[in-house]
Amino acid sequence: MDLEAILDVMGCKTRRDILDLLRDEPRFVSEISRELEVGQKAIIEHLRAMEELGLLSSSFKKIERGRPRKYYDISKDIEIQIFIGPGSIKVNVLGDEFSELQKIQNKIQMGDVEVAEELINLIKKYAEAKNYAEYLLAEVVRRKQIKALQEFNDKMG
Repeated sequence: MDLEAILDVMGCKTRRDILDLLRDEPRFVSEISRELEVGQKAIIEHLRAMEELGLLSSSFKKIERGRPRKYYDISKDIEIQIFIGPGSIKVNVLGDEFSELQKIQNKIQMGDVEVAEELINLIKKYAEAKNYAEYLLAEVVRRKQIKALQEFNDKMG
């Protein structure tokens, strides 16, 4: 997920309200529209944007009368972290580790062979994540060693 799309979704109160409604259970368009008192056409556009981003999924369910209804649900647990500092803005989306890779795989299966640059960028991103995880591990090991040394010194006295 890219920063612009995430901020676009989270910056819109109606979209946040839709996500809040869907936390409880899947819902269909007219139900969301009624609850939020927003027109169905606007709700459909918001749902489409969030589904394209991968925040929502949809499925059809049969009802007793009439045609099946399209229900929307939060597709998976996602944690979004935004770090803003001098000279950089970073966005981490946890719970979304392989979705970009899966999108590239889908493009390849559809015959798109112009995805090399996307793959290179993704490999760089994964390498950065690996380096950061290794840094965190080293920090934990260092702190554990310091704690063990302090406990040893306390015993020796």
